[in-house]
Amino acid sequence: MGEFELIRHYFAAAACARAGGDVVLGIGDDCALLAVPPGEQLAISTDSLTAGVHFPDPCDPYSLGQRALAVSTSDLAGMGATPIGFTLALTLPSVDSNWLAEFTRGLDAMAAGCDMRLIGGDTTRGPLSMTLTVFGRVPAGEALLRSGAQPGDLLCVGGALGDAAGALPIVLGEREAETVEAGALLRRYWSPQPQLALGQALRGKATAALDISDGLLADCNHIATASSVSLVIEQAWVPLSDSLVRFAGTEQALQCALGGGDDYLLAFTLPADALPTMQSEGWPVHVIGHVEVGEGVRLVDADGRSVGIGHPGYNHFTN
Repeated sequence: MGEFELIRHYFAAAACARAGGDVVLGIGDDCALLAVPPGEQLAISTDSLTAGVHFPDPCDPYSLGQRALAVSTSDLAGMGATPIGFTLALTLPSVDSNWLAEFTRGLDAMAAGCDMRLIGGDTTRGPLSMTLTVFGRVPAGEALLRSGAQPGDLLCVGGALGDAAGALPIVLGEREAETVEAGALLRRYWSPQPQLALGQALRGKATAALDISDGLLADCNHIATASSVSLVIEQAWVPLSDSLVRFAGTEQALQCALGGGDDYLLAFTLPADALPTMQSEGWPVHVIGHVEVGEGVRLVDADGRSVGIGHPGYNHFTN
């Protein structure tokens, strides 16, 4: 099967490749055409995923298709953007029809859940890897940035942290997965759910935000640096799931939450007077600390004493 036949058969035929909404023209021409409503800005982000670095090889292609799009779309959530579509550049060692069918099925499932449309891309031969570029739109001046946190703001996250990192030993085959807890963690690893609705609800309320991909400590440091402030995290307030605690133990669960990465939940700073409204509307807002004058990130215990930071997060060129 040649490159263009592969694209037509597996990708152009997928439900997520149909034009509609903000996509005027999708797959089939030299470029896609997007229609961004007046008064809105285009939000764009690119992620590359490589076999053996971002995911084990071999792995279930359906799960990989879901995960690949989810981790990229999460960047749109971190900006408060409404999704439009995505491109996929896929490098394959060979053409495996069963693999491609399952990968496309997983990609399609996540695209439907995120209301995303496949609008183009490329295929080539080589070691398994993929690069996805996602497109979204946000009202002009309302995008959530990393640079607006103010002393006195609350530091919040959008849910329990560390589950995906807790699943990593299972994903790598280092630990058995025959428990209910393991299943819950694996779902968080292979099928993270971008917090798009929460990101949009935070527009006009949050002073800074991003999605957590490299670990809570590392990503909060991005906010601290961009905003020229210090973020103080209360260790006891970091939310952990019951599944993670039962599977890994409390101490290891906390380490997964602080430095493990792959959560793809939102971390954001919020003025204290905005918290009651967010909570009354049912949004998953967990206060884990506050913003103060200074720089960097500080982890403290219940008595306010600084706690040593062991593994701050993932970095491709140091880990």
